[in-house]
Amino acid sequence: MSPDLRVPLLAAAAWLGALAALVVPQRWWWLAGALLVAGLGVGALRVLGRGRVSGVNGVSGAARRDRMMLAAVAVALLAFAMAVIRVVATHDDPVAQLATQWRQATLVGSVRSDPRVVRSSFSQSVVVTVLVGEVDTGAARVRVRTSVRVLAGEVWARVRMGETIRFSGRLQPADEPQTSAVVRVSERSPPQRVAGPSVWWRAADRVRASIRASVSGRPAEQAALVPALVDGDTATISTWLARWCRVRGRWLILVGALGIAGFVLLARTEPSVVRAAAMGTVGLIAMSSNGRHRGLRALGIAVLLLVLFDPVIAISIGFALSVLATAGILLIAPVWRDALGRWLPRWLAEAVAVPTAAQLACTPLIAAISGNVSLVAVGANLLAEPAVGPATVLGLVGGMVGLAWPAAGGWVGWLASWCVAWIIAVAHRSAALPGAQTGWSGGAVGIAMLTLLTLLVAFGAPRLLRRRWVGVALATALVLVIGVRPPQGAWPPPGWVLVMCDVGQGDGLVLSVGSGAAVVIDAGPDPAPMEACLDRLGVRQVPLAVFTHFDADHVGGAEAVFHHRRVGEVWTTVLPGPAYGRGPVLAAAKAGGVRPTAAQQGRSITVGPVTAQVLWPPPTLSPATDSNGGSVVLLARTGGLSLLLTGDVDPQGSARIAAAVPGLRVDVLKVPHHGSRFQDEDWLVSLGARVALTSVGRDNGYGHPADSTLDPLRVAGARIARTDRDGAIAIVAGPGGLEVRTHR
Repeated sequence: MSPDLRVPLLAAAAWLGALAALVVPQRWWWLAGALLVAGLGVGALRVLGRGRVSGVNGVSGAARRDRMMLAAVAVALLAFAMAVIRVVATHDDPVAQLATQWRQATLVGSVRSDPRVVRSSFSQSVVVTVLVGEVDTGAARVRVRTSVRVLAGEVWARVRMGETIRFSGRLQPADEPQTSAVVRVSERSPPQRVAGPSVWWRAADRVRASIRASVSGRPAEQAALVPALVDGDTATISTWLARWCRVRGRWLILVGALGIAGFVLLARTEPSVVRAAAMGTVGLIAMSSNGRHRGLRALGIAVLLLVLFDPVIAISIGFALSVLATAGILLIAPVWRDALGRWLPRWLAEAVAVPTAAQLACTPLIAAISGNVSLVAVGANLLAEPAVGPATVLGLVGGMVGLAWPAAGGWVGWLASWCVAWIIAVAHRSAALPGAQTGWSGGAVGIAMLTLLTLLVAFGAPRLLRRRWVGVALATALVLVIGVRPPQGAWPPPGWVLVMCDVGQGDGLVLSVGSGAAVVIDAGPDPAPMEACLDRLGVRQVPLAVFTHFDADHVGGAEAVFHHRRVGEVWTTVLPGPAYGRGPVLAAAKAGGVRPTAAQQGRSITVGPVTAQVLWPPPTLSPATDSNGGSVVLLARTGGLSLLLTGDVDPQGSARIAAAVPGLRVDVLKVPHHGSRFQDEDWLVSLGARVALTSVGRDNGYGHPADSTLDPLRVAGARIARTDRDGAIAIVAGPGGLEVRTHR
């Protein structure tokens, strides 16, 4: 019997409707809404027309399809409207309005996430999400209900989930559609506790702390992975234990549901946790009789409710991966299991089929995100899976025992850490294999081809895998592909004029000015990646080093520029701070015998084939300006190409550059501020860049780069290249003109 896809179709329609509102620029909302309304009208007319015929002849298949499509358009329109309302409510509320003015305010709200420590070379900050209920600017006090992201000092590491706090800071615009503002709090300014968390959160905190304590003496990776497994897999624990205790049928589903509820309490009610709980519920339903069909229906309902309840989830990569993996397990895994089960034991066939199905379903999206296709994921999962259950169970038991007897909890935690040691070893060894992953184009054509290939493999391969010898031959071929190191292309490519180094979440650019010499613009957050990049490029002389501003993600690797290299001049921003970034740059320059000077608007230099002109900042910039607002912007010309290197310039600076240099057109654009959503979009598009480069770290917590920034550039014809997917990126001035080469 073929699966009933009606509910999943409605869920997909809702997803696409919400996605349209979040991706389409706001000035085109009216057009998107009008198209959906028109589709609704056409669908209604078709249904009414079919209805007159159906009244005599019964409901035809065409009439049922028309009704289904009408329902899908209606759901898409509803999700679109709710997403629009959510975005407008978030970014037009009083907090968002104050953020556009960079106002100082006192806020009262409830902590909605655990503190997350973000470290750099010179400092560390704490990131916390707070649901704000009151904001006071001194002139007025307003009641609100909106989320903000707080960036604060280490004293905030002690805030607890669920407690109500009062704090003061400067509001600034947020990059994420679900957040009204970012609040920057003084490093030494602690929050004032107004009310403590509820008893449930306190109990969950005690268990989490006990789990961490039970493995506190183990190596860092083990000590981190045991709590992560427990917090992320408590539903699995309860189901596994219930099966061991011979619980069956509906009671098994009840135990699993209780496990999911415990998981939400233990792992927090953040969006990712709610998403995981919803997918876990789908898995429980799939365990019942006729589970495949019920599971698909449950998956559709879960997606539909999540999108309507929180439309912003439609652009969440984690949400998409969860849904795709669950759908793959429900649709693809049974086919693979039955095929492999002809010559493998059923338990082994299922062990291979489930991770394979999940991986295949997620492969196109993963390739679009990372620019790579993993060839070892399924094998690594098979090897690691036997240790996951014991590690998770022992981790939770160690935490629970540790509440009453810490020493005994530590002994159990020691056993759990040995289990995760195997998981860590598998991960490291698998990732280090020569053919662990292969590069794949992240463009529309490349992803479309990969999607088609994935579908062919998912539903075509089982026909081949029914035969033992074919399965063994394919497995052997895959092992050989993974284990043999493929030949690497030359790096750097001949004729390179610019390389954007892969320095993680930061900037590090190199302009070639001749053999062994280059102009360096910024140095990333850490010396090691920048040192490796410069060494690989053979740079031994740096006639000019430019540090666009003193944020750590641009100057943290400054010492690499001077290490065993001769530096001629050093240019910096006109702004004096932040001090934690300025000090090390000055110290490194002094050790290199160079005195930095300010790069002011209008200053220019010619070094070999490179001519560079400073477009921003002006010498009269206020010292109170945010560091990004004072970021140096360079217009460079070399090899017949024009390159605009923008640092982290903000929209105000962009607007003033646009006014000062009207009609500016460039070949290559370094997208400002790692592709942040906070941009002068019209100016970026007006530059007419053929290539847009973004230096950004994988899995960064800032939402960089934003689709709302890159999509207009892509639509305008720019090729998008980004270091998180492509690794280091080289611009080549070849015989055929501008070329882009990547190192991954």
